Amino acid sequence: MEALLLEASADPGERASGNDDNGLDDHEAKYADLFPEEEQGREKDSDRSHDAAGSGRKYDAAQEGHGRSGAKFEDKERFGRDDEEEGASRVRGQGDEEKGGSRVRAKGKAEQEAGSVHDQGKGEQGADKSYVAMEKGRKGGHSAPGTNGEQVEPIPDKIEVFVERLKDEVGYKTSFDVIVRQMTFGGKKTAFFMLNGLSNGLIMTEILQRLSFLESDNISTHAVESFMKLYVPAVQVEQEDDWTMMMTSVLSGSTGMYIDGEPTMLIVDAKSFPIRSPEEPALERVVRGSRDGFVETLLMNVSLVRRRLRDPMLRYEILRVGERTRSDVCIAYIDDIVDKKLLEAIRDKISAVEIDGLPLADKQLEEATVKRGWNPYPLVRYSERPDVVAAHLLDGNVAVFVDTSPSVMILPTSFFDLVQHAEENRQTPFIGTYLRWVRFLGIMGSLLLVPLWLLFALKPEMLPAALSFIGPAKTSRLPIAIQFLLAEVGIDLMRMAAIHTPTPLALAISLVSAILVGDIAVQTGLFINEVILYMAVAAVGMFATPSYELSLANRVVRLLLICLVAVFHVPGLVVGWTAVFLILVMQRSFNRPYMWPFIPFDARGMLKILLRLPVMQNKKRPNLLRPQQSDKMPESGS
Repeated sequence: MEALLLEASADPGERASGNDDNGLDDHEAKYADLFPEEEQGREKDSDRSHDAAGSGRKYDAAQEGHGRSGAKFEDKERFGRDDEEEGASRVRGQGDEEKGGSRVRAKGKAEQEAGSVHDQGKGEQGADKSYVAMEKGRKGGHSAPGTNGEQVEPIPDKIEVFVERLKDEVGYKTSFDVIVRQMTFGGKKTAFFMLNGLSNGLIMTEILQRLSFLESDNISTHAVESFMKLYVPAVQVEQEDDWTMMMTSVLSGSTGMYIDGEPTMLIVDAKSFPIRSPEEPALERVVRGSRDGFVETLLMNVSLVRRRLRDPMLRYEILRVGERTRSDVCIAYIDDIVDKKLLEAIRDKISAVEIDGLPLADKQLEEATVKRGWNPYPLVRYSERPDVVAAHLLDGNVAVFVDTSPSVMILPTSFFDLVQHAEENRQTPFIGTYLRWVRFLGIMGSLLLVPLWLLFALKPEMLPAALSFIGPAKTSRLPIAIQFLLAEVGIDLMRMAAIHTPTPLALAISLVSAILVGDIAVQTGLFINEVILYMAVAAVGMFATPSYELSLANRVVRLLLICLVAVFHVPGLVVGWTAVFLILVMQRSFNRPYMWPFIPFDARGMLKILLRLPVMQNKKRPNLLRPQQSDKMPESGS
């Protein structure tokens, strides 16, 4: 028998012809020669189904609309058996068949050579023996075990062994939220494995009610196929024969349905995550525009973007990162726009991440993939607005969603992308340009104003007579550089206090801090008025920066420049500015120049940065992204 099985599995021509009518007949004939007893059993099953059809009472009642649920199930089973007989070769490749009271399962593996796809099968020598682990190729890279071409861990074929293994590995009977509901449907023992709080109880109750109508003659020899195609009333149901992947799916919120005697489980998508309603992001508020923002649930976030991009070319690829957390990471892109090399680079970097977990979601993933070291400047852009992410996807960017995070990474990015805000595009082109220039001036002032004024205060002879008022009117007990450093630390302390203070008390804390720092510190002679003034201007410019990460980086650079000017005066300022500029020029975000379109210079791209062009004049996508389609709209559009 083993020789016949090997001979049958070694003929790829007959396996590849499963979809052809002649190939199907040949396969039926060959299967009948190999398994005569099974063919006789199938004929008996067919005779029983015809006899049941001859009685016809339940079927007629169902046709007239007065039949009960049992008649409906019998009707479905009768048609299901006809479908199984017509596609016997396909069903045998997926399920297990009985022969005279003992099972014979074919063992195989999924393989692909020169474009030919071979059938899959499984083999078992006895009910008490475990299955031999086989390799299963899965599309996409994952770092979780069993998802990257590693050996697959089989699922036990006895319900007692299955339950005991759940006790050992997932803490069943120890963790109160682990639920295993054992029931018998149609003479088959089943166990539903789920997590309380992540599984939808209403959906599972409805499924159990529907299954309770089953009788023993409703279940065919292919129990998994029968439950999946005929009896489980769920929108998304998948088969899974890998223990590791089954555990990951259940721990992600799905429900696993185990059938006694079957090495394959059904994964029912009945998730019910704790979720909050979308609301406007605190860091990206606009006067005009949508008020929805991303939340901590991945499915909700991708739906918000899909609602704005009804493009059939929009793709969502799912990966899992972390040996323990198995965090869901989604790569979003538009297939006919994105640069394929960029997409492949991002996918490879995420797939290559080897980490215990991502409890802090996207920030840890950024550090694991970008690996910028101690560079303070951000190399990715974060956004919590679905409209911003949708606009970048249309330009050719790649968006990376991480489950449990309300922010999305936009890749690649440049320095000038980080200084733009959605409010500019919600106003007229003239007003949008004005707002953009005001924001640019505020950012440059926060970075350069304080070091430059400190230099003039230390070197008053450098000032012309007409600008002599810029210097300090009086001195203080502390050096001016120390005053600036203390003021910087004080502003950071006030910011952190406002974040960690309950909302009703935040305003009071802000007023007290302003009075202490701005008034009492000056009256006691600790600070001079000019220091408070210029630090306030720098703080306003910092808060006007759209990217929070960029504002923090500019603050660190400002502290560095203050120290260099205090020690080296003019050379310190020149060397500091030059070093920061060279660092920015040398940075690359996923092999894209960070200072584009300034260096390398791109006139059209620089024009889009300086001016907020009207929508109908903005017809080209950024050259930085190397999109497959550079035109946003036809040239004749007006």
